Amino acid sequence: MAAGAGGLVAAAALLLALAGPRPVPAELTDGNSEHLKREHSLMKPYQGAGSAAMPLWDFQDSTMVTSQYVRLTPDERSRRGSIWNRVPCFLKDWELHVHFKIHGAGKKNLHGDGLALWYTQERLTSGPVFGSKDNFHGLAIFLDTYPNDEATERVFPYISAMVNNGSLSYDHSKDGRWTELAGCSADLRNQNHDTFLAVRYSRGRLTVMTDVEDKNEWKNCIDIAGVQLPTGYFFGASAGTGDLSDNHDIISMKLFQLMVEHPVEDESVDWTKIEPSVSLLKSPKDNVDDPTGNFRSGPLTGWKVFLLLLCALLGIIVCAVVGAVVFQKRQERNKRFY
Repeated sequence: MAAGAGGLVAAAALLLALAGPRPVPAELTDGNSEHLKREHSLMKPYQGAGSAAMPLWDFQDSTMVTSQYVRLTPDERSRRGSIWNRVPCFLKDWELHVHFKIHGAGKKNLHGDGLALWYTQERLTSGPVFGSKDNFHGLAIFLDTYPNDEATERVFPYISAMVNNGSLSYDHSKDGRWTELAGCSADLRNQNHDTFLAVRYSRGRLTVMTDVEDKNEWKNCIDIAGVQLPTGYFFGASAGTGDLSDNHDIISMKLFQLMVEHPVEDESVDWTKIEPSVSLLKSPKDNVDDPTGNFRSGPLTGWKVFLLLLCALLGIIVCAVVGAVVFQKRQERNKRFY
């Protein structure tokens, strides 16, 4: 098909009004209002009409603003929509909580394409990757609802993460498998209850968690270390439809500052000049799908074969040396009895 492509609260009263009490794991922010960064947050009810309802946010294409949600795309074919924060974020450690809803008339696989959350250098640039541009700089979290690759064993909807320095292109025909860092399946579409996603970035660790099962608890989806993201980028959300469609709604986006200590040497780093990157022991291209929607290691690469052979050779040498020493000791012990 054609691919067009939070703290849930500011205060306890608002929490009760929107979703009721929500237990939060220790690794996630407790939602204290003093850590909520309102200049990067979007919360209902949106007062006024159109852009006046969201003075710190811009939207484009098919995006429609109501008093209760922002609809990025209607349940219609070939639509794109996005919403972007106007204020660059200079926090080194942050956590984004998103209250969203993906729904429509389509059943089984007759819906698409999905929704994306962004922390990127570019903003308000319409494109083919869930409504936004390809070859971006920064981080993207994709909530993909349609399997373009018929050979995949993944279970959709599928959530994945991608970090890009502008050199990578998202391959819709393979559902972004070659550039994916990690991912998980999540039954997040056409739910009658609220659905949430949390994205945490702290000291180079990227964590994505979901609450889509109406259990009022977070479930781990993605956890990756070695992620480098600069400051000064923009938060946004986008969605796209192709031959199939869905309503893609953002109900709230809430950003929280994490109070984290950094090493002294970090004080000399210009965080705005860091290039988006990930330090992995294996390339995302080495990932192979398994039926659970998770990943296992793929075929051995040249480096992996070399390291295995080196380890094996060192093991043989160590065994040979130990064996020679043991043999010599036994010979000396036997000589004493003659």
